Order: sequence, then structure tokens, then C-alpha cells
Amino acid sequence: MDKLRVRAETRKIAHLLDVPPETLTFLQDLPVDDVRRFRTQTVTALFDRSPDMLDRIAAATRLVPAGVAAAISQKALGPRLAAAVAGRLEPARAADIIEKLPVSFTARSCAHLDPRRIKGIVDRLDEDLVVRIAVALAERGDHLTMGRFVGHLPDSALRRILPQVDDATVLRTGFAIDVPERLGHIIDLMGADRLASVIGSASADGLWPEALAVGGMVTGEQRGRIASIAAGQPQDRLDTLVATVAEQDLWESLLPLVALLSEAERRTVAGLPSLRGADVLAAVVRAVVATGLWAEFLPLVDALPAESRKTVADTAGALPEPDLDALAGEVDKQDLWELVLPLVELMDDGAKTRIFALPAFQEQTGHRP
Repeated sequence: MDKLRVRAETRKIAHLLDVPPETLTFLQDLPVDDVRRFRTQTVTALFDRSPDMLDRIAAATRLVPAGVAAAISQKALGPRLAAAVAGRLEPARAADIIEKLPVSFTARSCAHLDPRRIKGIVDRLDEDLVVRIAVALAERGDHLTMGRFVGHLPDSALRRILPQVDDATVLRTGFAIDVPERLGHIIDLMGADRLASVIGSASADGLWPEALAVGGMVTGEQRGRIASIAAGQPQDRLDTLVATVAEQDLWESLLPLVALLSEAERRTVAGLPSLRGADVLAAVVRAVVATGLWAEFLPLVDALPAESRKTVADTAGALPEPDLDALAGEVDKQDLWELVLPLVELMDDGAKTRIFALPAFQEQTGHRP
């Protein structure tokens, strides 16, 4: 999941800085915790070091009625500056002014609001207004801003908002959510039918990475349900998932979900045309080596057609010694010998000799080279 989480964090930082995400590609190779920390520092730098002028405007705003302050915000400040001033006000005062503003203006301003102020303000807004602002953000396609807000919305507002936004918006907002621990609860509020519709839309809208990210952020039964919904898509749609994962090297996000599938569902995935190419299978093996996801990968290998299993065996058998040692260690640690031994049998003699010489293999089988 780290690659997708870094992607989401990078987009959020670009949004904060008002720059194209492509200018921040140097962040893609950093650990997600470091990128998230950088986003936090960015928020601090942007909003805690504001000019004294903002405090003077905020102080003046407190002296006039909320309706007058709202009129000044629209005519003199504009969305960006109005949001900056709102971030310097007490949440109750900011909420009073927002309730006097047109929803369209508020929606434009939301993108520039200090993210740390969101919960305090949202908690004081009338629910009807919260719903209208959320729908306006969806209509603007501002999913990153929606991701900042959605984790702070009450259940009653979410139940009203969800039917008014399309499936693609739900996926994009889930991908960008700032409070991921709330995502599972929001999915519960959606219900089974809507969740199936949302995951099913990933292919048509080119949103498989977003769907994988959502599946990776939830836990337990919900994660298994998302995996099963994805596996139940028509073959042509499921093929686009594997093709997208191969193109963007997202195996570390897909394999943990595949591991949750039933045997029949795994065989459906294993039989996909997009998973038969030698280049694709070799890329999967390299990704598994890099991430240590052997426990998630080997059940899928067991379901592959014979020719594909041979490709995996040849690729694994040609791994450098350190990677083979890591493979054997992981297999031994998780007791995956029942799955890996049939794979070893498919290797050529040279690869078998290398495998048999590994200490973990010798300890398991009593074999001596």
C-alpha cells in the first residue's frame, strides 16, 4: 500500500502548494511516513507563518455583524484570502460567517482552509449547509478537499451526501481521505449494494488504483468483501485491473487482496489473459522479492496454469543468492513449504541445486547437496 499512500500524500501536498503533482515526483521513492510528515510540516509552514495582516483582518471581522463580514469576504477578499482569515477566527465565529455566504463561494474557499481548523468549523455548521457544500465540492471535482472534510462529517450528513455523489467521486474521495480510520465506518453506511457499485465502477472510470487503496485502508471482513467484489467483475474488467497493476507496479497493493479470495476466485484471477505474459509474471516475482509478500503470492501461483507456474519457477530459480535466502527464510518462517515445493520441482537442475543448498531448505527436507 505504501506506493498508493505516497501517491495520495503527494497529491495533497501539490494541492496545498498549488503546483502540479508532477513537480513532486521526487517524493515517490520516500517512505510514506516521511511524506506524511512533510505534508504536516507544509501545513504548518503555510498557515502558522501567515502575515500579521491576516490577524488584523480577523480582528476587524470580529467587530462587525456576520452578514457584513460575509459581504466583505465575497467582495473584497475572495475565496483564498477569506479562507485564510477564517483560519484565524474562532470556529464558532467562522461558522457564523460561512452560514451567510453562498455555497458556491464557500466550496471554492474550502480548498484554501487550514486543514487543522476543519473539524471545529464543521461541528458548528448547520447540517443542511454541510450537505450542500459537500455536493458543491463533488460537482467541482474537488476530491482532495472532500477527502479533508469527509472524515469529520457526522453519520447523518454522510447518509444524505452519499446518494447525491457518483461512484467515481466516492472512490476518489476515499483515496484522499485524511482520516483513514473513518473509512470503514463510511463503507458500512454505504451498504453492500452501493459498495459493489463503487468498486465495479473502477474499471469504467480508470480508478483501479483508488479502489486498491480503499481496499488496503480497511480491515477484516470489509477488505475481504472488496477483494471478492473486484474478483467477481467480468473478465474484461478484471483484466484491466491486472493490466493497470502491471503498468504501475502495484503488486504490493493487489497481492494482499488476492490472498483473501476463495480458491475459486483465485483461479478466476489466475486464469486472466493479462496474467499469462512472461514479462508480467517476472515483474510480479520481482515485486514479491522486494516486498516479502510470498505468503500472499504463493496461493495465487498454485492456481496459475502450468505454463505460467513454470515461468514463475524459472524466474524464482534465477534470483540472486540474497533474494533466494530471503525467499527460503520467509517460506520457513510462515511454513509455506507445501506451496513452494511444487514450484521447486518445476525448476531446472541448476536452480534446484542452488535451492537445495540453502540452509532453510536443508533443515526442512533433510536434503544435502
